Amino acid sequence: MFRNTVIPVLIITAIIISGCATISPGAGRYQNAEEIAGAAEFEKSYVKSGDFTLTVYSRIDKPGDPVTIYIEGDGLAYRDRSRVSIDPTPVNPIALRLAAVDPSPNVAYIARPGQYCRGEVPDCGEEYWTTKRFSVEIVRSIDETVSNIKGKAGSKEIGLVGFSGGGAIACLVAARRSDVASLRTAAGNLDPDAVNAFNKVDKLEGSLNPIDIAPRLSGIPQRHFAGGKDKIIPLDVTYSFCKKTGDISGKSVTVVPEAEHNKGWVERWPELLNLPLVKPSG
Repeated sequence: MFRNTVIPVLIITAIIISGCATISPGAGRYQNAEEIAGAAEFEKSYVKSGDFTLTVYSRIDKPGDPVTIYIEGDGLAYRDRSRVSIDPTPVNPIALRLAAVDPSPNVAYIARPGQYCRGEVPDCGEEYWTTKRFSVEIVRSIDETVSNIKGKAGSKEIGLVGFSGGGAIACLVAARRSDVASLRTAAGNLDPDAVNAFNKVDKLEGSLNPIDIAPRLSGIPQRHFAGGKDKIIPLDVTYSFCKKTGDISGKSVTVVPEAEHNKGWVERWPELLNLPLVKPSG
């Protein structure tokens, strides 16, 4: 169903407040997403792509216009530093919340493999939310899902937005395409090797690293948001990535002083979306 909708302030407020609630494990995480998506009048679908079936939420009000596509973070990949989670569905789906407050007429959201699966049981191996979370097969699957969304929206161009590990995926997908009109990341993991070294955890074997393809993004207008209080993604990782794209002066980086890795993004997002994009090669 296509509509002409402006997201009311009350809905944005409800989405922000719900993020402060304690989310129960398991089914409660799925219900949480349904409530966020319902408030934003998103429709749910499942897209079979490659080895994965990905969960998609979308709102298409103006078919033919560009569509902005959000990619979720890593979710609950680990229960703690040594124990892998049996279900990576996010406790707090930041990317979904960002999509829900985006006032653009055409907005979509893609959950990562293993998240929000049909039947509430992950349908892929745990390696796809741990060591192979940025693998070739995942990037290919999400790329194909982006094409599926674009086709259904009748769009000629897309915008990509990724939160945390979704930022890595957004960059890797953008490097494969010629129709990306904008690229944004929030608390993006733009160099997993450096981030893992900083956090003193093992390197992700079987995963791609977006900093290796950063030069291929030089022609895409972009902006990368970093949290001033983010203790997981060091600020120098964001700047190093942007330099690799050709943005030597770091004009495409915006530091959000009060933002932590998982906090302080949704409240500011409509404002942050209005900041101009920077084409590194421009």
